[in-house]
This record gives sequence, structure tokens and C-alpha cells, in this order.
Amino acid sequence: MSAEGTRIPAIRNLSFEIKPGGFVTLFGPSGCGKTTTLRILLGLEKEYTGSISVPHSETKRIAAVFQEPTLLPWRTVDQNIRLAQPKVMKDVNLDNLYEVLGLTGMGSLYPSELSLGLARRVALARAFALEPSVMLLDEPFASLDEKTADRLRELLVTLWSARPTTALMVTHNLREALKLSDRIIVLSPRPARVVGIFEVSTPRRKRIGRVLDKLQAQFARKFPIDAGEVQ
Repeated sequence: MSAEGTRIPAIRNLSFEIKPGGFVTLFGPSGCGKTTTLRILLGLEKEYTGSISVPHSETKRIAAVFQEPTLLPWRTVDQNIRLAQPKVMKDVNLDNLYEVLGLTGMGSLYPSELSLGLARRVALARAFALEPSVMLLDEPFASLDEKTADRLRELLVTLWSARPTTALMVTHNLREALKLSDRIIVLSPRPARVVGIFEVSTPRRKRIGRVLDKLQAQFARKFPIDAGEVQ
């Protein structure tokens, strides 16, 4: 809804499928409806017509990592990370998760004592601590400097590889999508629809330097459109 009260469709005839255990990215220009799509999947957006099918799993837990860490300031790091865990998981040992994310010894700190980069790590830890069957990531590295963002991307891949889950991320950063994804679903400007699919089979550890440049060039040849806001 615009400021004048006019309805503005964010998505239209949007349809895609994600294989269980895959890492898929919705890629498109800012404002094209990517976040709206995630909000629909999370049940936060109700004004739409259509259907959603979530993969069958034992837990059926869905975790989300947002553009901002969204940590509760009156809770410690450990309390924030365990916030969404069901009671049966409250005593699960998270030492390895803390170690991988560089949070060891920080469990008693409060969000105000953390840098933005550390707060993002806590947000990732909270999502993985839930041991979800599906993880949704809404531009989780936005507003970070590239060095910090790259480090967090590496940590995300490390965690995801060790704890396989179906992951769907949205971004308008092409290099980020190419570094992380098995498959990139390319969206049109608003209202979003699927323009096409870009498969990424190159091992993640090799997606650096010239190899990443080559993938970017291949993408540009297949999708020579404005959706490619390369960063």
C-alpha cells in the first residue's frame, strides 16, 4: 500500500520450487518483492492468494535471519540464541556452534556490548540453534563492510554444510548469491515473477577471484537485464 492508499502489487504469478537440503537465492533488484515473499513464507504477510508447500520433516521448524539482528537488548547472548528453542532443546550443548562463530566466552554479554558483526553472528547462531528444517535469510549481511560480510558468508557456509537444511536467501548482491547458492532464482522488477534459473555447480571453496568473475560473466550473458545489480 502506497502513502496515497494505492495498492501496489509486490509479486504476481510467482512460482518456484526448492529441493530439500538445497541453498537457493532469490535474486533481483531492490524493491522487487523478495522480502515480501519471505514474509509470506513466514506467515507474516496475509494479503495474498496462492498456496505454499513446506517440505516434510520431523521437526518442521523454520528459522529466519533478518536484515537486522533483532536481538532483545534485555537478554544476554546465550538467552537470545536459545530464545526460539522448544523446551526439549533447552539443554542442548551449543559450545561447537559458539566456537564456529567465534562467540566462545560471550554468552553472558548483552547486545549493547556487541559490534554489528558480532550481533550478526548471534543472529546466525540463533537460527542454527533451532536445528530448523527450513532457514530463510533476508539479506543477512546488508550494511556490513565487505571484509566482515565475507567472513560471515564463510561462517554461514561452514554451519550450513555441517548442519544441512533447506535454505532460501534473498539478496540483490550478485556476487553474494554466486558465492553461496546452489541455484539462483532470478526475479523481475516489481511485481516479481521468475525470469529464469541459474545453476551454480562450482564447489564453493573455488568461488573466488577469477572463478567468481567467470561465474558473474556467465550470469550476465544469460540474464542481461537490470535485475543484475552487481555489487
